[in-house]
Amino acid sequence: MSAPISNSFEFEQPLWAAGVTRIAGVDEAGRGPLAGPVVAAAAILPSRWAETGLPAELAGLNDSKQLTETQREKYFEFLTHCAEIEFGIALVDASVIDEINILQATHRAMNDALAKLNPLPPHALVDGRPVKTLRVPQTAIVKGDARSYSIAAASVLAKVTRDRLMLKFDAQFPAYGFAEHKGYGTAKHLAAIVKHGACPIHRLTFAPLKQPEPKLF
Repeated sequence: MSAPISNSFEFEQPLWAAGVTRIAGVDEAGRGPLAGPVVAAAAILPSRWAETGLPAELAGLNDSKQLTETQREKYFEFLTHCAEIEFGIALVDASVIDEINILQATHRAMNDALAKLNPLPPHALVDGRPVKTLRVPQTAIVKGDARSYSIAAASVLAKVTRDRLMLKFDAQFPAYGFAEHKGYGTAKHLAAIVKHGACPIHRLTFAPLKQPEPKLF
C-alpha cells in the first residue's frame, strides 16, 4: 500500500479560508489507451474535513494509480454513497476522440463532469496542466492526484468507472482481452488487433491503428 498523501488539503485550505466552500477536484482516466472512452470526474469534499480529517472509510486515499483494485472499489463505494460528497462523472467515447483528438475529448469530459454539479462550483483543482476551456476558475496542480484529496477522489471515481466499462466491453468483444489491459497497448492487445482488426471501441487515430497517409508521387 502506498503512503498516504501528506498535507492533503494544502490547496483547498486557502480557498476554504477565503469562503470558497465548494472546491471540485477534477481528474481523468483513459487518455493513453488504444480503445474505450476517456472518463473524467469532479468531486467536492466537505470543507469541514479540513478540521476533522478524512473519514476512516477514506483513510489512505491517494492517486488511483497508486492503489489496488480492492482499495479503489472500496473508496468508490464510499465516495458515491456519502451524502456530504458531491460528484459528477462523464465520458467521451472513442468515435468522438477520433473526431476531435484526445486532448479536446479529455477537456470536454472534464467540463461535462463539472456540469453535473449543481450549481457549478466556484473553483476547481485540476490534475496536470491548466485547461483553457474549463468552465470554472481553476488551479492546475502537477501530480495533483497525489497531492490533493479532492483530486485523488476524482481520480478514483474516473478510474473505477472506466475499468467497469472496459469489463463490459470485454464481454462484448472477448477477442481483445479488455478485462486484463483495459484497452492499453500491451503485447497481447496488439497481437489481437493484428489478428482480428479493430473493433467499434478502438481509437482509429491512435498508432498503431492509424492508417498511414497515402504517398504522393
